[in-house]
Amino acid sequence: MKYARHALAAVALAATALPAAAQLKAEVIHWWTSGGESAAVKTLAEAYRAQGGVWVDTAVALGEQARSVAINRIAGGNPPTAAQFNTTQQFRDIVDQGLLNNVDAVAQRDGWDKFLPETVLQAIKVKGHYYAAPVDIHNMAWFWYSKAAFKKAGIAEEPKTFDELFAALDKLKAAGLVPLAHGGQPWQDGIVFTATLAHYGGRDLYLKIFRDRDPKAIMGEDFKKVLLAFKRLQSYTDKGSPGRNWNDATAMLISGRAGVQIMGDWAKGEFAQARQEAGKDYGCSPGFGPHAPYIIQGDVMVFPKTDKPDQVKAQQLLASVITQPATQVAFSIKKGSIPIRTDVDASKMDACAQLGIAAMKDKSRHLGNGEIYITPDQNGALQDVLTGYWNRNIPVEKVQKDIVSALRS
Repeated sequence: MKYARHALAAVALAATALPAAAQLKAEVIHWWTSGGESAAVKTLAEAYRAQGGVWVDTAVALGEQARSVAINRIAGGNPPTAAQFNTTQQFRDIVDQGLLNNVDAVAQRDGWDKFLPETVLQAIKVKGHYYAAPVDIHNMAWFWYSKAAFKKAGIAEEPKTFDELFAALDKLKAAGLVPLAHGGQPWQDGIVFTATLAHYGGRDLYLKIFRDRDPKAIMGEDFKKVLLAFKRLQSYTDKGSPGRNWNDATAMLISGRAGVQIMGDWAKGEFAQARQEAGKDYGCSPGFGPHAPYIIQGDVMVFPKTDKPDQVKAQQLLASVITQPATQVAFSIKKGSIPIRTDVDASKMDACAQLGIAAMKDKSRHLGNGEIYITPDQNGALQDVLTGYWNRNIPVEKVQKDIVSALRS
């Protein structure tokens, strides 16, 4: 009878026998909470379950809050199995403090070095060890356009230069629409700044500011023009912008109430959720011109330190599952990202994704997200300066000096 009860319980859990990995429970902390993000994270959970794992979902709204929860739990001795971070230096401190397990065995077995872009490898590989599993590649500075809003404003073609972007914003304003849908939060202000620096200032200036932190370049006339262009963009936002979530700004394009949004390609997940089609209902551009910089960002999973054998195995299974080709494609279709690897069948991905995939094939277009080059403290100080400038009347020369100080900290 005892055996029969166990057998019946097993049948209730699964129709077919699962591998031993069925007991590998993985609690994952992440901040994927919008409609498109939630649909995407389900593909990861399904893939993990399909290979015998047990996915325990811990979603925390907002990236900064989710990272704080993860770090506090790690420091408090109650770590999750894995936690989401960005493909930046965000997790470097907890690597240095010895608070993460590496996943070298998975990376070496699956040949990560063979298919990951150099900018991603530089972020996840610390002192020769792999401390994170990359989930996706995002470009955090796409330009999104509402076809309905453009038609109402009499805009025949999508902008091909920054000057044409300003001209389009003027027409949208004249038509009584919100020209630039923006969520007034520091990280979103930072995205608009990054896009302006890369596409208005250019690649060389971008690297002088972020990578080199060159005081002469920061105080120069070219960077001053970038800051003035950044500030000009603020004049096209609406009064409801401060504090708005990014997906609520995207919804303004979906409804045709606003014309343009500057946001990462995760915005595409919201268009997909609304059943809108790239090229038909909305336009997308990763930059201006065929050689525009493609700013590489993304998400990773890190694996808190544990010596429990089942948790180590759960971490390794998760690292393997999320980097597999089928998982990559399924996730990216829902998330709006592109896969971390080029050896996948991307034929079912939409027109915007195809633009991103093409850009990733041209290494001359690759440009690291600013946070790859600067520390979290420097980034925080820079965001404070930029948000202050975005929201208040501050002389541009003072902003230049403040940025020199922020990037020196």
